[in-house]
Amino acid sequence: MAESFLAVAESFSAGVGSPPSKRPIALDPQRRAMANRPLPSYTQRLLRRLRLKLANAAPGKEVLDLSVVICTYNGEHRLPKVLDCLLAQLGTEHLAWEVIVVDNNSTDGTAQVFETYQQQWPQDIPLRYAFEPRQGAGYARQSAITLARSPLIGFLDDDNHPALGWVVAAHRFGQAHPQAGAYGSRIRGDFEVTPPPNFGRIGSLLALTERGSAPLLYAPKQKVLPPAAGLVVRRQAWLGSVPEQLSLADAIGFRAAGEDLEVVLHMQRHGWEIWYNPAMRMQHEIPASRFERDYLLQMFRGIGLSRHRTRMLSMPLWQRPLAAHAYLINDIRKIVRHLVKYQGEVVSDTVTACEMRLYLYSLISPFYITQRLWRQRWRRWSSKF
Repeated sequence: MAESFLAVAESFSAGVGSPPSKRPIALDPQRRAMANRPLPSYTQRLLRRLRLKLANAAPGKEVLDLSVVICTYNGEHRLPKVLDCLLAQLGTEHLAWEVIVVDNNSTDGTAQVFETYQQQWPQDIPLRYAFEPRQGAGYARQSAITLARSPLIGFLDDDNHPALGWVVAAHRFGQAHPQAGAYGSRIRGDFEVTPPPNFGRIGSLLALTERGSAPLLYAPKQKVLPPAAGLVVRRQAWLGSVPEQLSLADAIGFRAAGEDLEVVLHMQRHGWEIWYNPAMRMQHEIPASRFERDYLLQMFRGIGLSRHRTRMLSMPLWQRPLAAHAYLINDIRKIVRHLVKYQGEVVSDTVTACEMRLYLYSLISPFYITQRLWRQRWRRWSSKF
């Protein structure tokens, strides 16, 4: 039975996704209009049910339109709101899509929350659970890539709340931009408390993205890329570009830093386009604890220490030695300029202190990353014996 389903799926996908024939058939305007007419709604529903059956019969095949992955760690109280947002999605009647919850080694009641939702979840949107024991969002996303049954995979954190049209917008953009290896959302903050003064100077480093109302292609020379929160990736681009072991997947301090940029940079280096899609609107819930001074300083320390790796990935091998020295000089210049410009605020003002912490640890980053890479290689080598 599974083989017959697969034959139908492959013949259907070949007809839809294959390039046009070298000898095009001329159609009169009336026939062309009929060919472009959307399928009746009952036919779309029938095809959707068929593809869902195919997904169950052949788990390794990409037969769905979109997989939405929620990576969560101790998200017992945050996960329900994300799932509610996905339940409320509009315009998805014609889409065959799934939701995957990746539990990243939680120690609270995250699994029980999932089981509760699964009991009342609609059958036409598969809801799946996976446990990833290796701590870190990078490991959770790697696990999801192997589980997903669609060519497009949208990543949400457990504090991301997608707008009602997020799923449809994610699928449409992927269909319209086949060279897009990844594309990010338009992300605004949902703050529990008022952010500190001048928060806009560091907001982008807390996964807030506002780049206007038109789609934007991230050029490699810009050195600007979207965060993993609300990011949709093309599974083909990930599998063909991203190594199984990311050098920034493990924590730097109390959390991982830079592993999302590492993924996108690998795709960009392999020729895939990276985009910003403003139609994918999302709210990022930021609790009061994220604005505590100690938390922010530790986070910016980790971002700074990861910078050498992400900087070097964005350029060819032969340019890296010279670029490393240029970045070193530029980081020193930034530190001196910051001290001269803000003086005592470098200590008293939280945002200014975070910026100084970023510059200082960016300066240290080449030495830290070199040591980290050697330790990783030693562990991999020693594990073989």
